[in-house]
Order: sequence, then C-alpha cells, then structure tokens
Amino acid sequence: EAARAGEQGKGFAVVAAEVRTLAQRSAQAAKEIKVLIEDTVQKIGQGSGSAERAGATMQEIVSSVQRVTDIMGEIAAASAEQADGIEQVNRAVSQMDEVTQQNAALVEEAAAAAGSMQDQSADLTRAVSAFRLPGGGERALAVETVSSVQAGGSQSSLRLAAY
Repeated sequence: EAARAGEQGKGFAVVAAEVRTLAQRSAQAAKEIKVLIEDTVQKIGQGSGSAERAGATMQEIVSSVQRVTDIMGEIAAASAEQADGIEQVNRAVSQMDEVTQQNAALVEEAAAAAGSMQDQSADLTRAVSAFRLPGGGERALAVETVSSVQAGGSQSSLRLAAY
C-alpha cells in the first residue's frame, strides 16, 4: 500500500515497519513471558511438593515426640515403682536387723541364764552333799536333783520329799 501511495506512503511504510518490529518484539516477549510463567508454575509445583513433604516430616516429628513423651512417662512410672520397691526392701532389712539384734540379746540372756543355772547347780550339789541319808544315797540323790534342775524338771523334788 505504501508503494502504491508513492511519496505520501513513505511515512506509512516507516510506521508499518515499526509496527512489524513491535509485533515481533511483542511476540518474542510473549514467548519469553510464557516460558517464565511455565517455569514459575513448575517451581510452584516443586515448592508445593516440598511443602507437603515438609508437612509430612513435621507430622512424623510430632508423632515421634509424642512417642518419646509416652515412653518418658512409662519410665517415670517404672522408676517410681522401683523406688517404692527399694523402700520396702529397706524397711524389711531394717526389720530383719531389729529381729536379729533381739535374737542376739535373747541368746545372750539365755547363755547368762544357763551359766547362772550351772553355778546354782554346783551350789546345790555342795549344799546337798552336806546331808547324809540312810543307806548312803545322798550322792545319787544330789546328782539326780542337779540333772533334773538342769533339765527343768521337778521330779527330784518329789523324790527328795519322799526321803
């Protein structure tokens, strides 16, 4: 059209060339924008996937923390039970110690009583030997009486009364 218009069309040709150049640049810019949009969409998709994975990982961490908390509670309960058990063992050992000490004291008392009874038996033997019975049976009676006293019996006192 500009060629047919002659001299007046030269200005139109310049404008048309500029429009063509602008159209080409616009098409190129549109292609670049399309590539940028596609790249952005892809990156958004990747970011979304990363966010989902991070969310899942966070959920796993929360679950793990809850399990650790539960286990710590169980450990605390078991420790409390063990402490109670140890306290019971300590009380039992203390009671056994008391009973052992009481038994030791009783054994000492019994030993002292046995020693005293032995001394009394000897004294009784000497005292009885001063007496004379008809038929010379005082020695046998004294031995029998001492043996009976040591055994805790009282039969010899009955026999002594019979003499």
